[in-house]
Amino acid sequence: MELSKPSDPEAGAPDPAGESIPRSVVLVIGVLLAAAFVMILNETVMGVALPRLMEDLEISAATGQWLTTAFMLTMAVVIPTTGLILKRFSTRAVFMTAMTLFTAGTALCAAAPGFPVLLVGRVVQAAGTAVMLPLLITTVLTFVPATRRGSTMGLISIVIAVAPAIGPTFSGLILSELSWRWIFLFVLPVAVIALLVGSAKITNVTTPVKVRFDLVSIVLSAVAFGGLVYGLSSIGEAAEGDTHLPPALPIAVGALALAGFTFRQLHLQRSAEHEPLLDLRPFRTRSFSVGLTMLLVSMGALFGTLILLPIFLQNVRDLTTLETGLVLLPGGLVMGLVAPLSGRLYDRLGPRPLVVPGAFTVAGALALMQLLDTDSGVGLAILVHVVLSIGLGLLMTPLMTSSLGSLPAELYAHGSAILNTLQQLAGAAGTALFITVMTRSATREVEGGMEPIAAQAAGIHDAFLIGAVLALVAAGLSFLVRRPPAPAVVPDADGGEPERDADEAVPAPTH
Repeated sequence: MELSKPSDPEAGAPDPAGESIPRSVVLVIGVLLAAAFVMILNETVMGVALPRLMEDLEISAATGQWLTTAFMLTMAVVIPTTGLILKRFSTRAVFMTAMTLFTAGTALCAAAPGFPVLLVGRVVQAAGTAVMLPLLITTVLTFVPATRRGSTMGLISIVIAVAPAIGPTFSGLILSELSWRWIFLFVLPVAVIALLVGSAKITNVTTPVKVRFDLVSIVLSAVAFGGLVYGLSSIGEAAEGDTHLPPALPIAVGALALAGFTFRQLHLQRSAEHEPLLDLRPFRTRSFSVGLTMLLVSMGALFGTLILLPIFLQNVRDLTTLETGLVLLPGGLVMGLVAPLSGRLYDRLGPRPLVVPGAFTVAGALALMQLLDTDSGVGLAILVHVVLSIGLGLLMTPLMTSSLGSLPAELYAHGSAILNTLQQLAGAAGTALFITVMTRSATREVEGGMEPIAAQAAGIHDAFLIGAVLALVAAGLSFLVRRPPAPAVVPDADGGEPERDADEAVPAPTH
């Protein structure tokens, strides 16, 4: 079952104005979705398992935390290169490499005799994960008609938002009865099946282009995004006195390298002989920039909440790890239902009728978390988390679809790489912000004579309040979101063309 490049009219590739998706494309996207969901799920499973790993492997908390930090760092380093990777290599080659790496890393983790091998396995897992999501998004944008993209991107939202949200629940359920190795042993058969099915069914959907990798860009990218993610991730540890390296140092180095990386890409974009590692022209499209900004705030709120709510439930309300995972499960399931529904509504209504209420719902949910205190019932925590999940579900799909759909086809891969790279930064920044505000506020309250548990609850209140303010700013931007124009035009070297008001230029399809 072979897929040809979109320009081949006999391949069954959809007409952008049409409504049907070839069955072969549906199969490929289904395999990619299943693979990506399992991969992203692994990003958040280690947090709950850390106490068990500390005991079994005889390691400290700071050492064990590297199982999550190394995963995030690898993602941050590899994802910026995916725009060029997807252009340089065939779809089949990219899928087989990514899935093989993930499967091998999962097997290595399951059989790891000690911490060093387990850490290597996590890095290998992350290297495969980093490539899969951009491949999935680029395939959808290339082959799914514009009138059906919302529905399909809704499924991708499940991968991006729901998989990390239910990761702690998945881990907690396993650890309640089995050893930590079963976290990987349950995933391994799914990875093997996805690899076998993909090897049989996935062929090339694009034509590879011979482009050279710029070594200077790769080094600058690794230092920039690796330094920023590491620095942001260690802010919370520094606030609690658990790190010897000041977070400001890797953040400063990362920021300087990012400036150098940006100038390098702009220089390569003007060169006829070289290809930029990460094409920055998507930022010249207003719909992309506005949607990306809102997505980053949403991901920061999601990951910050995934850190703080478990802390509140376990440290303030004295719930077990399993109970905490079960409290967070309804929100993850609700988001999984809302995301594809918002995708179908996007196809009919466009992004703004969904994004505006979704943005204000997120801000309201974060504000409602001020009600959580030492005497709060578990039902209130479930309720506010579900409300937050509804808001995020309304936001994620329309924002991804409108921002990436506003780009010309030749920039899909680079736009996807930019989005996924900055999502890693947003997750680290959201976690750092929430943890820092909570820790400093709680410390101040304890020094003022407040009881420690009440002080931590007060710190959590302050963190959610800051998150609500940021979410409210993003809600103001929601009124600028437009349905992407069709057809999109590549911005030239001197700046992009003036963007049409696409809500008027391209009416919503009727059904």
